[in-house]
Amino acid sequence: MTPPRVELSILGQKFTVRSEAPAEYLQTLARFVEERALALQRSGVHDPMSALALAAIEIADELHRARDEQTRDTGDVQQRLGALVDLLQQVTPRPDR
Repeated sequence: MTPPRVELSILGQKFTVRSEAPAEYLQTLARFVEERALALQRSGVHDPMSALALAAIEIADELHRARDEQTRDTGDVQQRLGALVDLLQQVTPRPDR
């Protein structure tokens, strides 16, 4: 079954996408991208395509930084859990065999 079509508008440009995601979610994403592009236009980037490209780069940068942070946090949690397991093994009497 083909996913439904959703029409989105970013900086006055219409885009039709097919997605299983809810239309409201896709519209929220489009508004987010548009807000970033508009902020760039207000800061002096007048070409809409340049504003969209720069907005995409900024958003991709945020995504990569968040993923890197999550990876670091996951590693930190695993290290702490390992230390706790070691500590518990030291203070817990071993069962007699």
